[in-house]
Amino acid sequence: MTRDRKDPPDPSNQNPGQETAEEKRQRRDKANDNQDEALEETFPASDPVSPFVPAKTPH
Repeated sequence: MTRDRKDPPDPSNQNPGQETAEEKRQRRDKANDNQDEALEETFPASDPVSPFVPAKTPH
């Protein structure tokens, strides 16, 4: 799974909005990993952690 909830909907997804327990776990794990990486990259700065990376606009 390489998509975040912030990304536009996946056109190949047959059930948009339906998330299995495994997909939910993977999404949470990825979000946690992103947060941890953002924290490591900003430490020991005083700036707040911001793991948000905007999705690219489809052409």
